[in-house]
Amino acid sequence: MKIKRQKQARHLLSMYKNSFRIQEPFQVLIDGTFAQAAYKNKVFIEDQLSKYLSCSLRCFTTKCVLAELSLLGSEMRGAKAIIQKFQTKPCSHDDSPTSAVKCLKSLIGDKNEHGYFIATQMSIILDKPSKATSNFVKDLSSDKIRMPAEQKASLLAMKKEANIIIPQKRKPVKRKGPKGPNPLSVKKKKKKGN
Repeated sequence: MKIKRQKQARHLLSMYKNSFRIQEPFQVLIDGTFAQAAYKNKVFIEDQLSKYLSCSLRCFTTKCVLAELSLLGSEMRGAKAIIQKFQTKPCSHDDSPTSAVKCLKSLIGDKNEHGYFIATQMSIILDKPSKATSNFVKDLSSDKIRMPAEQKASLLAMKKEANIIIPQKRKPVKRKGPKGPNPLSVKKKKKKGN
């Protein structure tokens, strides 16, 4: 199961790399619940994430996440100690800290221009992309392949002027289908006798 999840994660990461130009080292924003789960299970976040994703990454947090953990009290002391080791990303809530969810959403924004990943909840699983992301990737890949008719015509004209050989389309090979039974394997009909 673990290998299957790692293959799926590598596949999804390559999609994000190619479609959204997200480059290594990946920037991962750590949430308080993720840090608490790591503390309970005695997991080193940066090491395990880099093993799971098979790439280099850098972990970050925000001041709002730290403030939320300090408000939650002594139960989250271990998670706060883990998160304080990471570098803090500046957020727009420096004066009045908000909840961690709102802060992380504001950092990502509508288009996630900085290419952040968010680590939250319990287990390390890279979720499948949303329908909007999948549709965007499909549109992006179809735009790369398709070319408007005007551009195709001008490209052909330029090739003819430069005497570049244009490969002819091959005729499709006709596949032979089943014709009938083998005459040697068929029983002969019996003649009716008088």
